[in-house]
This record gives sequence, C-alpha cells and structure tokens, in this order.
Amino acid sequence: MTENDEISFIGNVSKMFEQAAATLDLPPGLAEQIRECHSVYQVRFPVKLRGEYRTFTGWRAVHSEHRLPAKGGIRYASVVDQNEVEALAALMSYKCAVVDVPFGGSKGGLLIDPRQYETEELELITQKFTQELARKGFLSPSLNVPAPDVGTGPREMAWIADTFRSLYPNDINASACVTGKPIARGGIAGRVEATGRGVQYGLQEFFRHPEDVKMTGLTGNLEGKRIILQGFGNVAYHAAKFLSLEDGAKIVGIIDSKGGCICDKGLSIGALAAHRKETGSMRGYPDSVYVENGISVLELDCDILIPAALENQITTENAPRIQAPLIAEAANGPITYAADLILRKQGKVVIPDTYLNAGGVTVSYFEWIKNLSHIRFRRLGRRLDEIRGQEIVTALESMTGKPAPDEIRQRLIRSVDDLDLIRSGLEDTMRKAYQEIREIYHSRSIVPDLRTAAYALAIEKIARSYLEP
Repeated sequence: MTENDEISFIGNVSKMFEQAAATLDLPPGLAEQIRECHSVYQVRFPVKLRGEYRTFTGWRAVHSEHRLPAKGGIRYASVVDQNEVEALAALMSYKCAVVDVPFGGSKGGLLIDPRQYETEELELITQKFTQELARKGFLSPSLNVPAPDVGTGPREMAWIADTFRSLYPNDINASACVTGKPIARGGIAGRVEATGRGVQYGLQEFFRHPEDVKMTGLTGNLEGKRIILQGFGNVAYHAAKFLSLEDGAKIVGIIDSKGGCICDKGLSIGALAAHRKETGSMRGYPDSVYVENGISVLELDCDILIPAALENQITTENAPRIQAPLIAEAANGPITYAADLILRKQGKVVIPDTYLNAGGVTVSYFEWIKNLSHIRFRRLGRRLDEIRGQEIVTALESMTGKPAPDEIRQRLIRSVDDLDLIRSGLEDTMRKAYQEIREIYHSRSIVPDLRTAAYALAIEKIARSYLEP
C-alpha cells in the first residue's frame, strides 16, 4: 500500500497494529491471535413506537478477553456499523493495556439517530437493547461492561443498569454492569470529564519532556500555546476548558458538526458553549470568525491540533495541508493509516489515541471497583485525615506561639475527597503510561513514532498475559 491509499477503519487499526508487531519478537501466530476480534454479536429487535413496530440493529464486539471483564462504550449513531464497532473494540484492548487497566476490549453500537426520538422512546429502545445483550452474555459485571460513547451518556447508562438489575435481581454487583452512571445511581465523581481531563494530563506530561517537545519545534509548556479542537462534545469541551483555564493555553479554534469558530485572541469556552446552547450554533459568537466548512479549520496555523470528534477526519486528502506541529488524538482513530504516514514524513508529532483517549476507561475502572467494593473510597479515612490535620495545626501553633492563618489551617485540616483521589489516580496513570511509551520510542531505533511505540507497548503487555503461566 502507498501513502495515498485509504482503507477501512478496521483496516487502519490493523495496519497500525502490524507496523508495531513487526518491531517485536513474538512467537509464531501470537500477533494474529492478539489482533483478531474474538466475537461479534449482531441483534435486530422490534420496539412498538407511535403505534407501529420499528426494528433496530445493534452490535457488541468483543475484541479480546485476555482480561475480564471486557470493557468499552456503547454509541448511538446513524452511521455506526460492524466495521466501526470491531475497530473501536480493538482500540479498547490496546488502550486498556497501555494504561494498565485490567480489562479486555469491547465496543457496542446501535444504529439510531437519538435526536429523532423522545426521552421515553429512547428509554424503551435502550431497555430492549440491554435485554438482548444481557441474555447473550454481552453485558455482565464480570464479563462485559459498557460505558458512554458518542450519542450516549449517564442517562443511558442508568437505564442499562436498571434493566440489568430487573433481569438479575439477586446479583449483588448488578450496578457494576455498566460505568459512566450518574453519581446518585452508583457513578463516580470525575467520570463525565474523565476523557477530557486525560487529554490535559497527557499533554502536560508530554511537555514535561524537553527532548520530546523539541521534536515539534515548540518550547516551554502549555501556557500560551495556540490550540484548535475538532469537536465540541463532552471530550472536546472539557479538554478545552481545562487547558485554557488551568494551563493558560489559548483556544483559537473550535470545530463542530455545523462549522468552525475562530478567534486569534482566544475563545472563552464557557461563553461559547452558552452561546451555542442558546442559538443552536457557534455562528455569531462575538469577536470571532465563523467558517461554514468546519473541517477546513483543521488546516489552519496553530501549535496543537486536537481532533476530538470521530474517526477518519485527517486523511490523505487534507493531511498534506495540516500545519500544526503537534497533533493530540483525543478521538478514536481520527487519523487514517495512510494520512499518518504523510504526517510522519512532514515531521509532525502525533500523540496517539491508544494513549491520549484512555482517561475515560481509566476512571471507568475506578467506578467499577467502587461498585464491586460497595463503599465510597474515602468513607473510612476522611475524618481521620481531618483529625491528623488538626493535630498538625495544633503542634505548629504550640511551637510558634501564634495562631495559624486561616488559609493554612483550612489546607491542613481539609480531607482528601473522592474527586481528589480520582484525579490523582488518573494523572498518575497518564504520566506513567506516557513515560513507558517514550521509553520504547527513544530506546528502540526500529520504532518510528509514538503511535508505534504505544501499540508495541500494548502488544507486549497483552502477549505477556498469554505467555506467562
């Protein structure tokens, strides 16, 4: 294949896998075992809506069960198909391995445009889909655990959990059958923004390594860096919000399904989101330029490009015109294999989706653990932390003979809460995973880029699970 040939989504993932596997010394046949999708379940089911029966088609793919349960989101979209679901399941296997989350890879999809249905109708459809998956073993706290994806969120996850519980009322771990639930229904603090937060932590870690930053021609840290994001959904919104407010980056462009919004001075993410919600579009946002052909904004000059929408957004057609020296893949598979070759030849640095998109599944793992343990993480230790903090304050005041300032007192006696723990665990996970990826990249001359290094890391870890007794 040449750099101008485009292939399917699953083909792109397979080619990237093969490129990495070729750098490893694996036993014969093991690479194929790791690469192939283990099983795919397709279901068609009727639901009576508006006085008639409508038939819906859905899929659940299990790519790997080297660890159980298999994990991966369920998306509701009008363009989902089996090819896409299999590719996403494979990415989940590699993603979990890269960040040391002990899950296999899975993914689900329902061929539906959720915007065309009322809430009550979507609930009925979700309930029926859940029943079909559960009865075939594709939904279970111990075997297969979905999460939100495109077109789904905490509401849909709550419906799935409720339906599973009604099917298996004696399963004490029933709430662990799905993650991404509302907090009041067994969810966990920080899950909604987890993928966007993971993007932030991943970029922060990249900029902690001057040797890596030098490859892009950039300097310093994230402060002042001009960023364009494709997508304005959950992942892109939170990534943009955290990078601008906490790291001082400048969001100069946002792309959604209707167009692009550009502002050289930097966009206020909260204000833009409010404007979009009120008007239905980013058009007309003050002090900005609106671009009808949103995807063309990918090609504008910036320091960091963050595709955070759907797969296959940077292809051989537009890859030669991409100007950003650093591309951070917040979406699954936004760059095709052929486009990736072009970008590499141009000297662009890509932080791959198999790493950068892993914040969601990492925090899903924390939620799953919480559901299985049946206790809040900080329930036992919170008051103890406060008592110890007060003892430190008392000791300091005794030693100095002066009362501690209120600001210092509050910091010392404040107990770590669940959200603090979640963020700490996620940041530690993202930092450690990137360090392992860059170690492979810098120590093995045969590995051409960070993507290949991430895949190699994932393959090695999965292979170990097969080879070790």
